[in-house]
Order: sequence, then C-alpha cells, then structure tokens
Amino acid sequence: MTMKRMMMGTAAALAMVGAGQVHAAAHGSITVGYFLEWPMPFEYAKQMGTYDEALGMTVNWVSFDTGTAMSAAMASGDVQLSVSQGVPPFVVAASAGQDLQVLDVAVSYSDNDNCVVAEALEIDKDSADELVGKKVAVPLGTAAHYGFLKQMSHFGVDVASLDIVDMAPPDGAAAIAQGSVDMFCGWGGSLRRAKEFGNVLLTGAEKEELGILVFDVTSAPASWVAENSDTAAKFLKVTADANAMWADAANHAEMLPVIAKDAGMSEEDTEATLSTFIFPTVEEQLSPKWLDGGAQEFMKGVAKVFVDAGSIDSALPSYADNVNTGPLTSAEEM
Repeated sequence: MTMKRMMMGTAAALAMVGAGQVHAAAHGSITVGYFLEWPMPFEYAKQMGTYDEALGMTVNWVSFDTGTAMSAAMASGDVQLSVSQGVPPFVVAASAGQDLQVLDVAVSYSDNDNCVVAEALEIDKDSADELVGKKVAVPLGTAAHYGFLKQMSHFGVDVASLDIVDMAPPDGAAAIAQGSVDMFCGWGGSLRRAKEFGNVLLTGAEKEELGILVFDVTSAPASWVAENSDTAAKFLKVTADANAMWADAANHAEMLPVIAKDAGMSEEDTEATLSTFIFPTVEEQLSPKWLDGGAQEFMKGVAKVFVDAGSIDSALPSYADNVNTGPLTSAEEM
C-alpha cells in the first residue's frame, strides 16, 4: 500500500466519524489523551488531582502512540482533549475536514523528534544520497513524518525511492534495534532507544535552520470547545500553572519524581528529555510567533509539504479557523 493511500484512508475515516461526533462529554467527566514516555509538567498536576479539582469533574486519561490515533479518538467522541498532539497529524485531520482546533502550544522540541540511520550503514549528512532503496520506519501523518519529508527534500532523496513502513515509534525503535529497518523516525523514549543503534542526520539546531520546527499543541474538536469553553479554559490554566512551576528550577526536586512515574520513565531519562523541551508562557503563546499568526502559517507550510509529497490530496485555503485562542485568553485572566 502506498504512503498516500494509507494516509488518505485514515483521513477519510476521520472525516466520516467526525460527522457524527458526540458533542458533549459524559456527565461529570472528560477524557484526555496524552503520550507515555513524553514527560511534561502537566503530569505533575495530573498526579496531584489538580485538573479534577479545578474542573470540578473527573478527568480520565488515556495514552496514545501517535497523534493520528488522537485525531481518530477525538473524531469518535471518545476523547475531548489531546495534550501534546503533533502539528502534522493535526493538519492531516483538519485537511480531511475534521473540526479540530488548536487551543495552546504544548511544547517546542526540535531535538526530541528526529530520524536515526542504522549504525552499520555509516551514512551521515554528507552521504545521505546512499539512503536510496533503504527501508524506513515512519509513523505516517505525524511530526516525525513531516520532519522526515523535509529532511529527505533537503538532501535530495526521492521518497519514492525508499521503502517506507508505517510504524509507531516504539515499534520502529524495536525494528532498528533488530536490524529489520535501515532508518527510524520518531520521538521521546523511542528516539533515545533508536539512537543506541544509529545516528541522526541533522541536529535540532540544524533542522531549525532549515525551517523544520517541531512543536505540539493541545487540541480539541471545535464543537466540543464551543459547548465547553469554560472547561477548556480551566484545563489550560492548570497546564499553564504547571509549566510556570517547572520553569522555577527550585521546584524540580519535587516535580521530577512525580512526572517520571507518570511518564513511565526513570528520573534520569525524564530530566534529560525535559532539558530538550521549551514550554512557552501563555503570553508567548498568544504572540505573533505562535497562535497570533505563526502557527497558522506553519500549518499551511506543513500541509503544502504533505500535498507536494502526495501524502494528502489538498490543503485548506487557511488554517485560521483551526486555532481558537478564546479559552487560552480566558485562562490568562483567571
């Protein structure tokens, strides 16, 4: 099956399910998606019960392997909010007609999402053309997929010349460890494990110089946000407070063990991962760099890359309606 057929099949399913989406959460509770092995300050608040207290309801948490799975769960109405969904899977779903909206910038992390080439191949940025014909594990429609496409474009490697296999990062990391794929693309703990068996082609800083930004968002169905804007604002307020707490290094000793436990990681790995993350303040998020124009333009760029690569049929004329700063603005005033 071609990469485009796999992605479009998923996108079509999302659009169809989204048409019949359940608009309201179960009485007295909401369900929120997140990633394991992706440590963030919100997990401290999650463990402390702060979200339940602030929202006045039970917050049920469910973990996912990819942002595309988050989109599907929100389309079905099983999940109301997703924390740290990658922009590329968000764009794929939105381009297919799913009514998703970005509510905040969850994290920026150019060094924590990358592609790794198997060590035995001895391929680096100066010999990337030798990747032709190689087998690559890529979670399609994700931030890692976008970064992979941009890197291959930069190196002049035709993606049609590669054997691309759609794999969630944990599976891709296992595959490169076993020698069954030549290159891995992914993030978090899976990326750390993959790097034990190979090397990256470009560093985070080198990717940023090429315009390969990597950031995640908190997302939700527009219909749910419209009916639950106050709940969304309270949720974002708790997240922002947790980020502010982590910004003070004096709180790390208290927060780190809690975050590590929730993420399913060692404290050492959690600290190492968090050191590569940037959590913009609410004021920064509402600035032109991010949600006041920057994110919308970036989404257009992501969509263009996917269209040019034949991964999706078309992009939206604009992604302005897919960003809703109302709840975050309200959160700032709380």
